[in-house]
Amino acid sequence: MSQAADSAAFFGSDTVCLVKRPKAAKPQRLELEATTPMNSRVYLDWNATAPLRPEARAALAAHWDVAGNPSSIHAEGRAARALVEAARDALARALGADARNVIFTSGGTEANGLGLTPGMSRNGSSPAKWLIVSAIEHASVLAGGQFMRGDIAVAPVDGDGIVDRDALRALLHGKPAALVSVMLANNETGAIQPIAEIADIVHEAGGLLHVDAIQAFGKIPVAVGELKADLLSVSAHKIGGPKGVGALVLTEGIEGVAATIRGGGQERGRRAGTENVAGIAAFGAAVDAAIAAMPAESAAMANLRNRLESGLKRHPGAVFFSETVPRLPNTTLFSAPGLKAETAVIAFDLEGIALSSGSACSSGKVQPSHVLAAMGVAPDLIQGALRLSLGWQSQDADIDRCLEAWRKLSGVLRKGNETGLERF
Repeated sequence: MSQAADSAAFFGSDTVCLVKRPKAAKPQRLELEATTPMNSRVYLDWNATAPLRPEARAALAAHWDVAGNPSSIHAEGRAARALVEAARDALARALGADARNVIFTSGGTEANGLGLTPGMSRNGSSPAKWLIVSAIEHASVLAGGQFMRGDIAVAPVDGDGIVDRDALRALLHGKPAALVSVMLANNETGAIQPIAEIADIVHEAGGLLHVDAIQAFGKIPVAVGELKADLLSVSAHKIGGPKGVGALVLTEGIEGVAATIRGGGQERGRRAGTENVAGIAAFGAAVDAAIAAMPAESAAMANLRNRLESGLKRHPGAVFFSETVPRLPNTTLFSAPGLKAETAVIAFDLEGIALSSGSACSSGKVQPSHVLAAMGVAPDLIQGALRLSLGWQSQDADIDRCLEAWRKLSGVLRKGNETGLERF
């Protein structure tokens, strides 16, 4: 343990503590100073990750020590295989897909990367030679998967973060077949894309459509047939499953998916490596629970979100993004003049409230939101953007706590004195 740092955060089961590191060279006992109890905190960062659903936790506990390898043919292997296939069936059922076309991965990022494969086709059609991604995609899609950087084009979005369909048509016109990747719902704004309409444009041009449904799945209905998607990515931890499990789902007739992890013949030769049996089983349990509860949970989250936004708007300068288009029922992204997101996130955290300044995959970095930049938002508002996202455990009391914290923060902003946040 380094002696250079005087203290570090320690997360126990019941409290958040500061570990005061001893300065003496000889080993000493660490003194733990308790701060905010974890069970009194308010979690408003569900788009980053959702807590485990009880059903998923039970599945993990029940199957964590399953001994068999699902590729083995003996009884233990068959038992492990049965768990994997039951989860595959659950996910296929929820998405209206064929279970044979569900490929389990280590998460959403891998699923997206696997889905962005050059040369894919459907039922022998012209293979996709290049890639188009929308400007507001997740970093794992913007990276382009297995496409070369020179073979990637970007489709612009409007001021609400919705893909410009005319610009997409122009990009596709007169070109070889393309793979187009557009997310169903944005992880920062919650804006929902008109995916079926986009699919028609892509298919008319002879292309294929990959849909990143990672943020939408479990919050709104997602069915590959209704979306007209050719490939679709999902992730377990966004719906209350464990971290480290995801899936790429294909529709019938898709050919040419090239494994990015090679070795064994697992997942029909499309993703090598022994399957994460317990994690996949817990994913299946989370899928069943999330789909069953979705109508009631989504309605409750929308009511809470609307109440939250009404309270936040009491600050006269507050600006809400993608407010005029269909959004996920749980997501709010807003800013205010003079607000600095990094400072505000820390201030809320000191009040016992967890929220974020954007995507969890990038919010640890000091950089503006590429989503808001693509939407043409002014830089001073981008630097203050805060995302609040709700979940099935969110309650009215959480909204009350958040609005009280915002009342204090907005008061500091009205005084134009950000140093006052030190006392917030």
